[in-house]
Amino acid sequence: MPAAAVESVTRCKGFRFARIRAVAAPEGSPLPNHPLLQPAHWLFALPAAAVLPLLWASPDAGASDLARALPLLLSALGLALGLLYSRTRMLFLLLALFTAWWVLHGVVAAYRHDGVPGPHAPLLFHAVSLWLPVVFLVEGLWPERGRVRWEIVVRGLTLACVIGAFALLAWQNPDGMTGLLAARRWPWLPLEWTRLAQLPALAWLVAVLALAVQAVRRPRPLHTAMLLSLLCAWLMLPQVFRRPMALPVLTSAAMLLPVAAMLLESFHMAFRDELTGLPGRRALNEQMQRLEGTTCTIAMLDVDHFKKFNDTYGHEAGDHVLKLVASRLQRVGGGGRAYRYGGEEFAIVFLDRPASACMAPLEDLRAAVADARMQLRDKASRPHDDEAGRQRRGQGGGSGSVQVTISIGVADSRSVRGGPQAVIKAADQALYAAKDAGRNCVRRHMPSGASARAAADTDFGMPAR
Repeated sequence: MPAAAVESVTRCKGFRFARIRAVAAPEGSPLPNHPLLQPAHWLFALPAAAVLPLLWASPDAGASDLARALPLLLSALGLALGLLYSRTRMLFLLLALFTAWWVLHGVVAAYRHDGVPGPHAPLLFHAVSLWLPVVFLVEGLWPERGRVRWEIVVRGLTLACVIGAFALLAWQNPDGMTGLLAARRWPWLPLEWTRLAQLPALAWLVAVLALAVQAVRRPRPLHTAMLLSLLCAWLMLPQVFRRPMALPVLTSAAMLLPVAAMLLESFHMAFRDELTGLPGRRALNEQMQRLEGTTCTIAMLDVDHFKKFNDTYGHEAGDHVLKLVASRLQRVGGGGRAYRYGGEEFAIVFLDRPASACMAPLEDLRAAVADARMQLRDKASRPHDDEAGRQRRGQGGGSGSVQVTISIGVADSRSVRGGPQAVIKAADQALYAAKDAGRNCVRRHMPSGASARAAADTDFGMPAR
């Protein structure tokens, strides 16, 4: 028998704290993929990739005018979205990108007009090269907290004071500041490949490393977008004087990444359940509208005795149970797609498949949830040393274990009249039949007049003990 998924839970009533952790997965089942390995995580990068071909466009072509207007349009759009969605980090990162574009645009335009860099071009270039990664590092790692207005004021004043002091010193002694930024202090440090001065190059390396760690440890589209936007800006700087389209195109790509990531996260907030990661009720309603006039099978399921579990172990442990069930739902076979319907209830939609073809995948799902054991562990019995805790994982605790089961009702649009909503209602009735049959089983809705033998042929599972 394959090894069961073992879950550890520490009680969370009163002074006790709840935590659930999967320490073993059934043999043959795929381990959960990191979000960065899922293609849907990278959808926000498609608009930025679409503008990159403009990098090779002729500066006299009509595409160049569009490329030069894009930073203005994208910065306005991004600032509006940042204020609308209260994304203060994105707000200041887009402001930093726009400021860098505005400063370098004047420097590059003067160079192309006169054929030689202006007197302050080195200072401005090195200043942008230094402060752009610093702003990304500070704003990218500074968590969004408190009231939006006060946060904007605090972030703005912090950056204004630091960069204002730098600008004052540079204005008083521009040559000295240029030498400070461009000096090669550490000959043994191999940074020539960056094509930037050593001090700015170090700032870029630290910022990229810090944002990369954040993107891996706290994966979300906005964190990945900040890292990619920083890399686009880094790629842009060494080329601004050599390639005419580098500044507008790569700045536009760097701006598009956080803008698209904000839109993607807003879509997830609207259509995905935050707790389980499954598509939510709104996504299911959208799918129901598309199913009008098509054939489908819908399964409704919920967690058995979930209220009793919540009352016994606490709501935090109950949330982890829902995550456990959702992780199994994401692996359902037969082409089914799972949704969080509400509370402890879920729905699975099978397109263009009869109910008879969906019973086996649903039975496998029921068995996968029933095979999972949740080991109860008191807080007092938990080791304080991390290494000792890792060695004890999977060995069980001293407070016993519990089993979580689900009941499933199935209905087919071929045997139910009235559209997808009627199929959901029929599947819900079959779910109640599964509850009445003792739970931890699958029941199929049978149209009136169906034989008892046909109904018996569709029953799977065994009642929970």
